[in-house]
Amino acid sequence: MATQAGIDKRIHNFSAGPAVMPVPVLEQIREELLNWRGSGMSVMEMSHRSKHFEAIIGQAEADLRTLLGVPADYTVLFLQGGATTQFAMAPMNLLPAGGAADYILTGAWARAALKEAAKFGAARAAGASEPTNFDHVPAPSELALDPKAAYLHFTSNETIHGIAWPADAEPSPPPGVPLVCDASSDIMSRPLDTAKYGLIYAGAQKNLGPSGVTVVILHNDLLERSPASRGGEQARPLPLMLNYRTMAENKSLYNTPPTFAIYAVGLVLRWLLDLGGLPEIARRNEAKAGLLYQTIDASGGFYRGHAQPDSRSKMNVTFRLPTEDLEKRFAKEATAQGLDGLKGHRSLGGLRASLYNALPRESVGALTEFMREFQRVNG
Repeated sequence: MATQAGIDKRIHNFSAGPAVMPVPVLEQIREELLNWRGSGMSVMEMSHRSKHFEAIIGQAEADLRTLLGVPADYTVLFLQGGATTQFAMAPMNLLPAGGAADYILTGAWARAALKEAAKFGAARAAGASEPTNFDHVPAPSELALDPKAAYLHFTSNETIHGIAWPADAEPSPPPGVPLVCDASSDIMSRPLDTAKYGLIYAGAQKNLGPSGVTVVILHNDLLERSPASRGGEQARPLPLMLNYRTMAENKSLYNTPPTFAIYAVGLVLRWLLDLGGLPEIARRNEAKAGLLYQTIDASGGFYRGHAQPDSRSKMNVTFRLPTEDLEKRFAKEATAQGLDGLKGHRSLGGLRASLYNALPRESVGALTEFMREFQRVNG
């Protein structure tokens, strides 16, 4: 077990990613680091085709399916390259020659996904909140969806601008159009109806585990869209490592996967199950975000949230102070007090507090106490 001194020296980590990990998971990693469950070796040392690792990846997939209620006709993949690789991999696999795809632009990451998709076919913005500097998610009236699109892509939570789609107001594609979701920064933070999506992808380094592995959840029907399965002269040849079908047929083990990161993801998933699953972690996340937004709203304008109230992210809270000098002082003094990672993204400025699953409520309490004192001294 971790020494109390070791726990006491940990900072309040508000980093946007790689992000804070659950202490019990870190403790278990340390306990098993040299000798995983009597195997005589570390997970870092074992073959990805060994019975030991097959058990690790199999349990991780089973627990993920349990937490999200993933139907049997969906494939779960553990890939590499982060969500940024999925920006290319999704259109490479799902966008046929002569087809088109819709993208909803709600922030920097949705915009990056569209830019990448445009390299492989017709991809267009079907709606955007860019004119107001990405401070909200578009209402249905702001969208112009193509009923013949190959898919509709959206980003459920934008880490840079701190906006998110409410669970009950996510975009609804036209009949027959698959919904593709970049859920990198809020997957596993709340219950999710997996069956309404054609494809979900998420980099692990926010709520799932360490960086290095990307989770992909894909309806089996979409595997048939891969160029390898379509055939014919119009098929786009894909590198093996960028073909969903190849990865599905080899159960994520076509080549050596990020074994240690997958192992850590499995431990995080078990931690979530032991807590009570996604309803319980959603309750905790609601409480943390509510505490911070309440402090912002009660400041009389000293702290100003970037996102409109009905589009506020529970994972990434972005806010400004009256001047940039005060923002720099805030970040510097906060870091000195063990409140780390609060500087906003360079493209937006201001401050940002990321409240991922593993961040304790006590950290948010320490931040809000600091905010009130900072306002008292500088307001």
